[in-house]
Amino acid sequence: MSTFTESTGFTGFPTGKNPFVPIPEVFFTQLLPDIEDSAELKVTLHIFYLLAKQRGNPRCVSDSDLLHDRLLLRSLKRRGDPRPAEERLRLGLEQAVARNTLLKVHLHLAGENEDVLIGWYFFNTARSRKVVAELQGGEMISAQVLTRDEQVEQKINQMAVGAEVYASSVGYNNTIRPMHVEVERPNIFVLYEQNIGLLSPMIADELKDAADHYPQDWIEAAFREAVEQNKRKWSYIRAILRRWETEGRQ
Repeated sequence: MSTFTESTGFTGFPTGKNPFVPIPEVFFTQLLPDIEDSAELKVTLHIFYLLAKQRGNPRCVSDSDLLHDRLLLRSLKRRGDPRPAEERLRLGLEQAVARNTLLKVHLHLAGENEDVLIGWYFFNTARSRKVVAELQGGEMISAQVLTRDEQVEQKINQMAVGAEVYASSVGYNNTIRPMHVEVERPNIFVLYEQNIGLLSPMIADELKDAADHYPQDWIEAAFREAVEQNKRKWSYIRAILRRWETEGRQ
């Protein structure tokens, strides 16, 4: 007599109306074929999920949001991998920023007794690029964006941050002028590992020298050109940089 063992796996999609998460087609045609690490894939998809639940614009998610997201951290745990979920989260975010899927902005708010450092992630869309440019230009940012993060809201409301830097815990019609905004750029080591492969000590030394010698935007552009030409070699990228140094970057 056979016995039936109840499966503990996925039981199937429920019937009726189910909430859905919109994902642009370009994700499947341009990004997904190049994503190799499951951490980057899971982080990217989870941010699609988080931003789909938000209302209004701009839509973004903070470092704190992600670090306290139990569902995301549980999904990033991998059997046989000794690294904590928080480390895989950091890796996935770095890779997504290096791929230019995400834009990361560091926002510094100066208070009397302490500074608040907030890291925000935006998907790389025209609207988000406009928001980031406005932030860098010292434009006002809606308090609603900052107070999406409960911990940040609590810190801001406890701070005496001056006449122009103020957030109300009651209404979100106020605006905040950021004291300093910095857009994070992927470093040369992340670019190499993502587009070429594992680092060796010799290559790491060459990369460090290149990062000290060439502008960051040149390095990013050289990696991008190498990928477009399907020449994923450091020697090819180095040759591009040297040519630009000699002939000028056109």
